[in-house]
Amino acid sequence: MADPENPSVTQAQAEEAVRTLLRWAGEDPAREGLLDTPRRVAEAYGDWFKGYHDDPREYLERTFEEVAGYDEMIVLRDIEYESHCEHHMAPIIGRVHVGYVPDGRVVGISKLARVVEAYARRFQVQEKMTAQIADCIQDVLRPLGVGVVVEGAHECMTTRGIHKRGVSMVTSRMRGTFHDDARTRAEFLRFIEVGHARR
Repeated sequence: MADPENPSVTQAQAEEAVRTLLRWAGEDPAREGLLDTPRRVAEAYGDWFKGYHDDPREYLERTFEEVAGYDEMIVLRDIEYESHCEHHMAPIIGRVHVGYVPDGRVVGISKLARVVEAYARRFQVQEKMTAQIADCIQDVLRPLGVGVVVEGAHECMTTRGIHKRGVSMVTSRMRGTFHDDARTRAEFLRFIEVGHARR
């Protein structure tokens, strides 16, 4: 997606690239049903990959210290995300679960979801995205520990290649007490209950 202030690739060039792909696939970009497709695709890319213009760390800079001494685990689960595989440019759709143990400062819960969104709206590998989210929270908030679990269904596996549906990938990144203390890690995993129906 071009930066409006420094366009290395113009809108017109992006649209022409889509026309090239349509011709390569065997289509005629000039037929009525495809006339607006290049514009629509370019606009869709602008939405899907807007994370390149976000700095996730900025979302965590405003914190709250007046929390009556609260020092127990905070968990935000089932953060839905949409990303794209950097190998095939196919969608990855799933959920992220984030937990942390504060060390005097907490952040608004919507900011955690925004961190997820900023990393998801880029070409991704799920393992890398999992690490990026956890490391960002740990580095900026400096909590006692962070746990991140990501579930994802990869369309590069379901719509091409092996064509296996109903398969999800689960990745995790544990920092601080989530990594060092088995009880903290177990409590977090119990809270999120990955792969199990919740009552």
